[in-house]
Amino acid sequence: MRPSSVLSTFVTSAAVVVTALATSAVANADQTAQEQINQLQSEGFTVNVDRVGSGPIDSCVVTGVRNPQTQTRNVRDYYGPRDANGDRKYRIVEVVVSRSISVSLDCSN
Repeated sequence: MRPSSVLSTFVTSAAVVVTALATSAVANADQTAQEQINQLQSEGFTVNVDRVGSGPIDSCVVTGVRNPQTQTRNVRDYYGPRDANGDRKYRIVEVVVSRSISVSLDCSN
């Protein structure tokens, strides 16, 4: 498998995983708020937190995980040898540049 094919497969897989992660984070009630935030960060998300109350993070409860956003950019993936004019063939590949997600916390207890 060519490196560009691997990259293309990775990008497609990442898009599927983003959707799955957003729904699995809400369903995991066994984790603390900090553990859920850490998990999302370890999966490559920039986590934006909004909270109600001023209690410490260990007393917070996750009330929602929403708005997964994926920023992508199209790049040229050159392959093969140059032709008689010195040009190379290329394909456009969508690359994930950044991912963000919002987490709502209730820290009023």
